[in-house]
Amino acid sequence: MDHTNSIQRLYDLINAGDIDGFGRQVADEFVEHDELPGLPPTKEGVIQYFRFMLAAFPDMQMHVQDSFASGDKAVARLQVSGTHKGEFMGIPATGNPISMNLIDIIRFGDDGLAREHWGVADTFAMMQQLGVIPAEPPA
Repeated sequence: MDHTNSIQRLYDLINAGDIDGFGRQVADEFVEHDELPGLPPTKEGVIQYFRFMLAAFPDMQMHVQDSFASGDKAVARLQVSGTHKGEFMGIPATGNPISMNLIDIIRFGDDGLAREHWGVADTFAMMQQLGVIPAEPPA
């Protein structure tokens, strides 16, 4: 199975706002290896995370720049964009657009369901764009 298609399907469902459909592509025994503050590292936790993200950034889009698969893992480099229209980590909506880079590694089963996730996101840049962290160092 070509897991580049499996990983792309996850992003397509998120981009469409279909978090229930996304959840059907995640195995019940899914393990999230990144910390999701206040959420369990499980299928339910990752579903809650994307509901939370879409509430904060309702126009969020995940654009795949590159992806490849090897064995049971797929890797994608993405550009994530959206507009901050809802509370995010205690930060009231700013109306600011955000754009950040993200790298995902997802292990899939033979059934095409996501089983594990590791990721790296440029949250520092996002916090600068939200105005939480100054874009320039102090003078």
